[in-house]
Amino acid sequence: MSNHRHDPTDDCCDHSQGTAGHSHAPASFGSAFAIGITLNLGFVIIEVVYGVFAHSLALVADAGHNMGDVLGLLLAWGATFLARTAPTERRTYGLRSSSILAALFNAIFLLITVGAIAWEAIRRFGDPTSVAAKTVIFVSAVGILINGATALMFMSGRKRDLNIRAAFLHMAADAGVSFGVVLAGFLIVATGWQWIDPALSLAIAAVIVWSTWGLLRDSVNLALHAVPPGIDVREVRQYLSGLPHVTEVHDLHVWPMSTTETALTAHLVRDVDDCDCALLEQAARDLHRKFEIQHATLQFETLDHRCLLAPEEKV
Repeated sequence: MSNHRHDPTDDCCDHSQGTAGHSHAPASFGSAFAIGITLNLGFVIIEVVYGVFAHSLALVADAGHNMGDVLGLLLAWGATFLARTAPTERRTYGLRSSSILAALFNAIFLLITVGAIAWEAIRRFGDPTSVAAKTVIFVSAVGILINGATALMFMSGRKRDLNIRAAFLHMAADAGVSFGVVLAGFLIVATGWQWIDPALSLAIAAVIVWSTWGLLRDSVNLALHAVPPGIDVREVRQYLSGLPHVTEVHDLHVWPMSTTETALTAHLVRDVDDCDCALLEQAARDLHRKFEIQHATLQFETLDHRCLLAPEEKV
């Protein structure tokens, strides 16, 4: 670091960066993305065909919405490839953060979609539209199967990778919308009440907003380099403070490199003037095992070393 004077301990080890877990590119879920995109693209074609023959503007409009789902899946899939891009002199972390941007964009797309659904539902309260219930039931039932099956393919990765969670929520939300449409269709056939369709649409929109809000919050936090969920910095500091001969920990930073990889830097003040390479390597392994921190860079300092970044308010 340019704002530190040279520390003699820097020369006694070949490295001060933990190397445990450096090959942690996010799982690609390539098959899930390929199948999901193919199924949803086929569903778009089905909706357009039925919409034209049934003279249903609603089905054609929903086909446009599902085309947005295809683009969302393509965005998330592309991010998994970009996250594996090798580092360069200009982008020393490669393009790992692209998975964070993809999750953020997908969260925004979901909220825009919900806004469109809510707007159309409110409009229909004032201007009820006759729904071709049987046709809508059939097409929406196909949508439940396709979107539900696609969501299930991403379920296993939704807790470990925010980008995969975004794809999962996108498909699960669409399956929920399709289920609501089927339910509304049956109720309309049974009662003739056209207001059921917009009422259920608003209810489903509220559920999607509730489930999407966490995704939006987490993706914004990761984009702003906040500490990833599940990592308690106080516990990390406590662990580092408990290392042999460590009397102080400062300039501690924990931030996401991607939706699956976390980095850490910290300065450790010790009461001995030596560089313990074995301790550095053990600390890196422990940080990976205890806190899922894959990239740990630790710098040793001595008691008489006046670090310019020692005050907590310094960054």
